[in-house]
Amino acid sequence: MGDRFSSHMKPITSCRLYGILDTGYVAPESMHEMARMLIMGGIDILQLRAKKQSAAKILEMALELSPLCHKAGIPFILNDHPELVREAGADGAHVGQDDMSIVEARRLAGPGSIIGKSTHSPEQARKAISEAPDYIGFGPLFATPTKPDYTPIGTEQIRQIHAELDLPIFCIGGIKLSNLRPVLDAGARRVVIVSDLLAADNPVERAASCKALLEDIKFSE
Repeated sequence: MGDRFSSHMKPITSCRLYGILDTGYVAPESMHEMARMLIMGGIDILQLRAKKQSAAKILEMALELSPLCHKAGIPFILNDHPELVREAGADGAHVGQDDMSIVEARRLAGPGSIIGKSTHSPEQARKAISEAPDYIGFGPLFATPTKPDYTPIGTEQIRQIHAELDLPIFCIGGIKLSNLRPVLDAGARRVVIVSDLLAADNPVERAASCKALLEDIKFSE
């Protein structure tokens, strides 16, 4: 499993720009190159999301991607499959609102794993704290083809949720370079960006531009 949980891995509290390799946008055979570009652009954490792929295929892709992330010193997260974390050399897993509990995900992923949880309202975000995830996703802020069945929650409550909850909060859902500044002005400190990075003509430059905006804001934890 290589250097999983190595001391040089960036802590989740220092992560600002969360990239997701989604097979809805990137073919499995192109994952390695896209990951390389996103890392060059400055993403702080990378997730593999492969909703329609078999566990065997996810493991195959993850084994290609985890060494890239470990070399860069950034956490590598699997979506939905904590049971594959150890075998894949990943650093943790992300579970949805209707998936298993954080406790169960930690048991499957193994000691020291990073476990994230999706939340889609302020109420869900507050409730998630009782499960003690390492971070939460909060959104979707805007309409997004990645989550077409979810109602956008907007940006009005971002600042309040950050004031209430003492853990890393990654705002997600329809966030792009073109609307990132208003999202940050609304109180966001960390974001997940998917299609705007994956579909960019130059993913390296797009990620770098997003990272620069994130680094331009005052940040303390």
